[in-house]
Amino acid sequence: MNTSPAPLRDLAPGIAGMALVGSSVTVSRSLVDAPLFGVQAVRYAAAALLLLALARAARVRIVLPRGREWLWLAGIAATGLVLFNVAVVRGVAHAEPAVIAVAVASVPVLLGVIGPLLEGRRPSRRVLLAAPVVVAGAVLVEGTGRTDAAGVGWAALALGCEAGFTLLAVPVLRRHGAWGVSLHAVWMGAVMLAVLTVCVEGPAQLVAVSPRQWAAVGYLAVMVTAVAFLLWYRTVAAVGSGRAGLLTGVAPLAAAGAGAVTGSGVPGPAVWLGLAVVIAGLAAGLRPEPAPATPAPAARKPRNAQEPAAP
Repeated sequence: MNTSPAPLRDLAPGIAGMALVGSSVTVSRSLVDAPLFGVQAVRYAAAALLLLALARAARVRIVLPRGREWLWLAGIAATGLVLFNVAVVRGVAHAEPAVIAVAVASVPVLLGVIGPLLEGRRPSRRVLLAAPVVVAGAVLVEGTGRTDAAGVGWAALALGCEAGFTLLAVPVLRRHGAWGVSLHAVWMGAVMLAVLTVCVEGPAQLVAVSPRQWAAVGYLAVMVTAVAFLLWYRTVAAVGSGRAGLLTGVAPLAAAGAGAVTGSGVPGPAVWLGLAVVIAGLAAGLRPEPAPATPAPAARKPRNAQEPAAP
């Protein structure tokens, strides 16, 4: 895994992926009244089929998991896909959406500390200093809100699940790559959600889903799952989870922009300040570090009296 300063070509996929994730906030509002497990099961099943078709078209070899890789990939599906959706939906029943958003926006701190340790490296001091700045900017963008004890618990679970989506991929990214991790996590998540649909909601509830809601599911399946997952894991594999974690600050920026475009109004001063703070944090954490000075080579001693000394 590359641990050198991240060039723009390595960061661009992660930036685009987080922008897609941020745009999903507006789209997901249309699914508030839809059956949670059922529509998410359809979403991830469709995304898995799309990823498989794209992998074959691109002649990307997908290998089967082996040994403990099943546990890592199942962990991504269970936390980052299933539990995360449950935590968000149940959390907003006890807390304002901004509380959940702020908790999730704190993920750069966890990734900056735990990610490098999983990769066998020491956490970057620059990333550790920049992560709280990015989080502070995200808090300004998202705002704050009221909550109770249960809401705090669901927000903490959402934060842990969001971090798990990246951290649990670290041990398997080297062998499976972005394509393999994305495909395996998505189909496993689809299976888990299908089981929950049958046991908790019942498939019959999917009949009541409106065409507009199915369109939202299609967008989430294609852009926010298949495409965004590939882009995100490509950046994590290229620059490491610690640096990539800073890019999660792009999501609230994209959410604010999508909200303004869809008629939520021009952002207020606090949001603009938050945008500036996030950008400053990203610039500080991702800028190239100065290269260590290379010592001058020592002068070679002459082998005999007739040979001049090397400069």
